[in-house]
Amino acid sequence: MSDAPNPRTTSLSPLDKALDQLSQALKVTASRASAARPTPASECREVELSEAEKKHAAGLMRVNHSGEVCAQALYQGQALTAKLPEVRREMERAAAEEIDHLAWCEERVKQLGGQTSLLNPLWYGMSFGIGALAGLVSDRLSLGFVSATEDQVCKHLDSHLESLPPKDSKSRAIVRQMLEEEAKHSHTALQAGGLPFPEPVKKLMTVVSGVMTKSSYRI
Repeated sequence: MSDAPNPRTTSLSPLDKALDQLSQALKVTASRASAARPTPASECREVELSEAEKKHAAGLMRVNHSGEVCAQALYQGQALTAKLPEVRREMERAAAEEIDHLAWCEERVKQLGGQTSLLNPLWYGMSFGIGALAGLVSDRLSLGFVSATEDQVCKHLDSHLESLPPKDSKSRAIVRQMLEEEAKHSHTALQAGGLPFPEPVKKLMTVVSGVMTKSSYRI
């Protein structure tokens, strides 16, 4: 991928940037994202699941979708306030890669007879604010927050692999691919100069993310 600055965020006026952010928010929260890559589930055969299995799998994939909504908002907020161009580009690059995850999860939720979380606009707004604030403080903090957040996501994905119905190979293929790429994003953020977060902060983040996951599973 090119390292050239993204003209969308470097040549627009403040008003245009605000409108662009609003457009991004609407696209993400209104389920209008489209993947650049085919879903890993396309290589798996659909199998018969019980109603209880379908409901549980849909709930887990809805949680994953909400997590990707949060990731989009976090990266967009950080890109908006990042001080160094290379950090801004890193945020934009990660956001572009995560769009695939967003679209894959949405498609799978619908295949399982579910819908995406009604709370997604709330999660987007909160995550965007946190990302923008982190970027305002420092790029190192911003990158460190990315790494810590992706570590939280990996823990959730690991637990979902254990909890998903063994027969649901489609959902499991998506989660495995996401797990691999989220771990890469965490490592990349630290390598780019991210500030490692202390364990007490990570534990607090676990508590907060638990609220989101439990809510999105049901709503």
